[in-house]
Amino acid sequence: MREWVCGCCGRWRVSVELIRGRYRYRLVRRYPARFGGGKDVLGEVGTVAELDDLLRRRTPLTLADLHETEPA
Repeated sequence: MREWVCGCCGRWRVSVELIRGRYRYRLVRRYPARFGGGKDVLGEVGTVAELDDLLRRRTPLTLADLHETEPA
C-alpha cells in the first residue's frame, strides 16, 4: 500500500488503512532508530477535509507538504 510522506524529513506519514470495514487516513509520526525507533499514531479520519484539519492541528504540515511513496 502506498503512503504519503512529508518532504522535509520523512518523519510524518499518512497511510490509508482498512479499519472495521471502512477506509481511514492514519497520521503517524515516526522516530529515528537512534532514538529507539517506533511510531505514534496521531489520529485517524475518514475524509480528506478531516485529514487537512488533523494535519493543521497536530503537525507543522499541510496537504501540499506530502508526497506519495512506496512504504518501507
